[in-house]
Order: sequence, then structure tokens, then C-alpha cells
Amino acid sequence: MKFYMTPGSCSTGIHIILEELEEVFEAHIVNLPAGDNFKPDYVAINPKSTIPALVRPDGSVLTEVPAIAYWLGRSRPRAKLWPSDLETETRLLEAMTYIAGTVHGHGFARIFATPTFSRNEADQESVRALGRNIVVKGFAILSRMLGERTYLGDDFSVADPILFYVAFWADKTDIALPANLLAHYRRMLARQVVQRVLREEGYNPATLGQTSRA
Repeated sequence: MKFYMTPGSCSTGIHIILEELEEVFEAHIVNLPAGDNFKPDYVAINPKSTIPALVRPDGSVLTEVPAIAYWLGRSRPRAKLWPSDLETETRLLEAMTYIAGTVHGHGFARIFATPTFSRNEADQESVRALGRNIVVKGFAILSRMLGERTYLGDDFSVADPILFYVAFWADKTDIALPANLLAHYRRMLARQVVQRVLREEGYNPATLGQTSRA
């Protein structure tokens, strides 16, 4: 498989899943600030110009974080990274969709890509503030979804690296996490695969996880 990614982005969640599954894949870096995602070669692979993109063994391409995570977990049942009961499946899909679509797509996007939402510099601070408000509300909702469980499902699944990537962003932007989400984040940071992925993407795991609780 070929995996198109940007270090430190939402693709980090998929990167972790691939490594947890011990998949053999080619990693291709897409430099978003340089506009690589709009270059013809990449657009031919992913016309959405988004990351990540996963080219599967049959040559077909998957995009969108929840879809890629679901396919990886569902298609490899021996790894037991996807539940077998309908209720847990549904709840994990609900969580992943909310993380990618709202916490990331409406919240962090306003923080990281503010000019996309307003070209007027006078408005950009309020755009960022709205983004933070969406993120904080989102983490409160995710905290209720997680509850007192160790992971989002009954066991570790592909949904947990997806929760991890937004918690990682919270760590990097000084946004406090609810106590149970902070515990989940630190639990993920303790996994050897997560540490290896972070180092491969240019981060030092030892410097992370000091985020204060909300």
C-alpha cells in the first residue's frame, strides 16, 4: 500500500493504525504548506486535495480519516482492532465522525487554517476564538463518550488513534483536556507504536503529555 501523509496532521492517527497492524506500506510525505496537495500528481490520486490518502493493494484509493480507519480495522479481523457487536461499532463510527468532522473540521481548522474562514485580518482572531470554543465543547462531548472506560470501545480499537490526534493537537496548542481524555492521551503516549510513530514524524514523545486538565 501507499500512504500519503503529513507529519503531525490527522494522518498521524492513520499512521499509528498502520503500525499497530504491522502493515507494510510506502509512506509519501505531502507538504501542505508548500501546496503539494494541489499538484497534478497528487490530485490524480486524491482529487479532494486532502490528506491522508491510502492506495490499497488493488490500486483503489481511500480518503477521509474515519473511512480509512474503519476499513483498516474491519478488513483485518485477526488484529481485533474493530468490534464485532453492532452497538459498539455504531458508537465508534459516531465518535470518529464527530472527531474528524466537528472537532477537527470546524474547530481546529479555524485555529490552524484561519484565513480559509476569513480573508479579513480584523476578523481572524474571532475566527480562532470560535475554533477554540468548538474544540473545548467537542472535548466535553468526547469526554462523555469515553466515560470511565479505558478506550472508546470495550478494547483498544482504530478509533483510539483518531481521538489521539486531536488530543495531540490540544497538547500543542495549550488547550486543556478533561481528566479522562488526558488519561487516554497519556495512555496512548505510553504505547510503543505511538512513540515510534511520533519519533518518525519528528516529535519527541518525552516532551508530550503535560497538558493540564480542564
